[in-house]
Amino acid sequence: MLPPDLPPLPALTRAECDLVESYLEVVDLLGRINPTRTNDTYAALRAAQALVGRATALREALTLMHDRGESSLHPVTLSRALRVLDGERRAARLTVPPEQAS
Repeated sequence: MLPPDLPPLPALTRAECDLVESYLEVVDLLGRINPTRTNDTYAALRAAQALVGRATALREALTLMHDRGESSLHPVTLSRALRVLDGERRAARLTVPPEQAS
């Protein structure tokens, strides 16, 4: 049995695609660094080192949009794209998990 089809991504400019991709990569790296969700300092260190490059890509996507005259973001459209790309689950790793009852 095949998995259900994902909804299609909304139409985005190339710069918006780069923005969404870079943002999610930063979110993934921050999730790997989150001290409440990892036990491995080496993995967190590697994620922190990679974060610099991904933050640069995120800045470059926003700079390109600004330079092209794209002066506003479209939160509804970008939110749909993030949801299709599993952004909610990925961003959940940034939070502090609920306290365990003893």
